[in-house]
Amino acid sequence: MSDTAAAVSPRGRGFDGLRVLSLESRRGAEMARLIETYGGKAVVAASMREVPLESNVRAMEFVQGLAEKQFDMVVFLTGVGTRALARVAESVCTREEFVAALAGVSVVARGPKPIAVLREMGVTVALAAPEPNTWRELLAAFDERRETLPLAGRRVAVQEYGASNPGLLAGLAERGAAVTTVPVYQWALPEDLQPLREAVRKIAAGEIDVALFTTSIQVAHLVQVAAEMKLEDEVRRAFARIVVASIGPMTSEELKAEGFAANIEASHPKMGFLVKEAAELSAECSRKKL
Repeated sequence: MSDTAAAVSPRGRGFDGLRVLSLESRRGAEMARLIETYGGKAVVAASMREVPLESNVRAMEFVQGLAEKQFDMVVFLTGVGTRALARVAESVCTREEFVAALAGVSVVARGPKPIAVLREMGVTVALAAPEPNTWRELLAAFDERRETLPLAGRRVAVQEYGASNPGLLAGLAERGAAVTTVPVYQWALPEDLQPLREAVRKIAAGEIDVALFTTSIQVAHLVQVAAEMKLEDEVRRAFARIVVASIGPMTSEELKAEGFAANIEASHPKMGFLVKEAAELSAECSRKKL
C-alpha cells in the first residue's frame, strides 16, 4: 500500500478543524493535502534538507575497497543514501562494475526504500528487516539467520544516513562483525528558516493542536530552532497539551528523549497511516491531555 492509499474517505469527523503541524520537507504539499482530507487545518514547515557531505572520500574508499573484495557484507539503511552511494561509485568505476562488486557480497537492506533502489540496480537482497524496519528488527533478522548469514568474523560496511546509529553498530559488533561505516549524506536545517521559525512561534503561542513527526531529525531541528529563538521553554510547555503523532519507533524514541512522548504511533511506518490514525485518535488524546 502506498503512503497515500490510506487516505480514503475518512470516517467520522477526523481532525474536525484541529490545527495540525507537519515538519515534512520534500513531501510537504502531499502532507498538507492529507491533513486537509481528514478535516485538519494544515500548518506545514520544512525542517530539514539533505546535503551531500563536503567530501565523499570515505564513500569513495568504500567503493574501491568493495572492488578489492575487502568486505563480506553491505548494509543499506535508506533509499536516498543508496542512490547517493551509487552516484559516488560512478566517480570510481562504472555502474556495472559497482553492481558486479555488490554481487560478490551479502547485501542487506533495512526497509522497502533501499530495497526498491537496489532492485532497480539489479542487486539481489539477501536479508531485509520486517516492519517497522528499525535497527532492532534488522538485528533480530540477523539473529534468525545466524546459521545461514552469520556476522561473526564478517567484514560489514554500513551505509549511514546523516548520523551514526550507535545501537545498530554496537549490535553488529557484539555479534562478531568488523564494522566500517560509510557516511553518504547528512541533514541540515532548511536554507529558508522562516516557515520553521513561524511554526515555533505558533507552538509557543498555543496555536497548534496536533504535531506529526515523520523522522527523528525533525524533532532535533525543532528543538534547535526553538532554542535559538529563546522559545524552547515555551515550546516544551506547549507540548504538554499538543497531541504528538509519530511515524514509527525510531522517531518515537527521539521524541521521548526530548520529553515529547508520542501519544500516537502509526501502525505502519507510512505517511498515509500516520495522518489517518492521528485524525481518528487526536480528539480522544486531546481530551486526555487537558
